[in-house]
Amino acid sequence: MSTARKRARARAHPAVSIARRVRAGWSPPAREMSTWAAAALGARARGRELSVLLVAKAASRALNARYRGRDQPTNVLSFPAPPSLAAVSGLLGDLVICPALLRAEARAQHKSARAHWTHLVVHGVLHLIGYDHERESEAQRMQRREIRALRLLGVANPYRVRPARPPAPR
Repeated sequence: MSTARKRARARAHPAVSIARRVRAGWSPPAREMSTWAAAALGARARGRELSVLLVAKAASRALNARYRGRDQPTNVLSFPAPPSLAAVSGLLGDLVICPALLRAEARAQHKSARAHWTHLVVHGVLHLIGYDHERESEAQRMQRREIRALRLLGVANPYRVRPARPPAPR
């Protein structure tokens, strides 16, 4: 790829910074998260940026209790930037991801960790730009956007019910 094409691609993808507050095991690099965020954002990706904080279950639980009133850890939290800051800086906001919970969910759902990381970054980014799933109509709209972005990234529809795996032979 030519240098000019690389620069154009970089401008079309949001900048992603990652901070780790936990030993996360494997986690995707910022450039990969940027590609996933760009798929969620579409034309809105150019010149934008977001921060991703990786935390332990205890920190996820504390944040979820404080900001959502739910006293349990969660896989991803989204904190949109104030509109005045977003307009001036291009900052979308912050995602807080709990890798331990993400890995456990991926195992339980029989999917790869990478596929689940992709889904949660896309899901979180959509929250940063105003999508929600509190009402059924909002949830359907958000899921359609997620499925479309994930399809572009080669990830299966996470909302399709998968048959249970047969038990392992003994």
